[in-house]
Amino acid sequence: MNLSLTSGRGMELGLDLLLRAAWLAGTLPIIIASIPFSSFRPFHDTLLGFAGRGKIMQSASSNKFTIPQRFFSHFYLVAVMWTTLLLLLTWFYAYRTMTPLTSESFQYSTVASHLIGGSHIFHFSKFHSTPTEQRCHAWRVVFLLLLMEAQVLRRLYETLYVFNYSPSARMHIFGYLTGIFFYTAAPLSLSSSCTPEVYKYATRQVAEFIVKGRARMPDVEFDWWGYVKPLMKLGWFQWTGAAIFLWGWVHQYRCHAILGSLREHKEQVDEYAIPHGDWFEIVSCPHYLAEIVIYAGLLIASGGSDITVWLLFGFVVSNLVFAAAETQRWYHRKFDNYPCYRRAILPFIY
Repeated sequence: MNLSLTSGRGMELGLDLLLRAAWLAGTLPIIIASIPFSSFRPFHDTLLGFAGRGKIMQSASSNKFTIPQRFFSHFYLVAVMWTTLLLLLTWFYAYRTMTPLTSESFQYSTVASHLIGGSHIFHFSKFHSTPTEQRCHAWRVVFLLLLMEAQVLRRLYETLYVFNYSPSARMHIFGYLTGIFFYTAAPLSLSSSCTPEVYKYATRQVAEFIVKGRARMPDVEFDWWGYVKPLMKLGWFQWTGAAIFLWGWVHQYRCHAILGSLREHKEQVDEYAIPHGDWFEIVSCPHYLAEIVIYAGLLIASGGSDITVWLLFGFVVSNLVFAAAETQRWYHRKFDNYPCYRRAILPFIY
């Protein structure tokens, strides 16, 4: 029993450290490239050549090692399949192994975590969590994955039916691989504290099925209310985060619809127009701003206790701010009448 527990904790810590290292490795080059000194300019241009896409790619690099930007849909196909798998396994694990909880249990878990220091962002492990906290955390992970599922499903829909990518729009193969990595690692980061236990539970179930056969396996009864009821008793952190997530989710869809309407016909290869409406009236990249709001909602819904989720959020912010700055420069070069009051991504600030 102790050996199994130690093994699970070791797997959890190893996965967390790997994800944290990956997010740091992705964030630090972006921060360095964003330093406004001439000595860092070559590094900035190199990174932009790898990360640029669409209209930014045209001014940043040649078409060498590039692929069509419409391959964006691959990101979300991977994301939907991977997030759905994690969600179903975690949900089934939480239902079958975690006893029903009351709303007081969730509130107690959150308060207790703060009192004993478990909410500190540099708390690297959950070795001392109580069974109640473990049960609450499993259902919080299910909730986070549900939100992520809503995000990637909508993004897949948009790439297929909202955006009309220009045939000339390209992105670097490095950016493509980075996108595949991101949509694999992001859902995993939201669920990494539960993933080792979920994996062990799933493998035990598969092994039992192989040994016993279907006829000797116990019947699985689907109590739909039992699968949903614990989610209705989540704490205020989760519902506040969900509200912020939904706010960003709705505005990102609106902004993407506006961008999609600017090129209603795919043969309009290099025709660009200044977007108007919704958050476009205050920033040049409101869809990026909405993405930051979405991940801020996920961070709050997670309880803010896991440094892995913080580092995921840091990567999202640094990457989008970098891309927004380049998009802002492109707009000003392209249009002499571009609204001067629009900031790049943060209203009235940057």
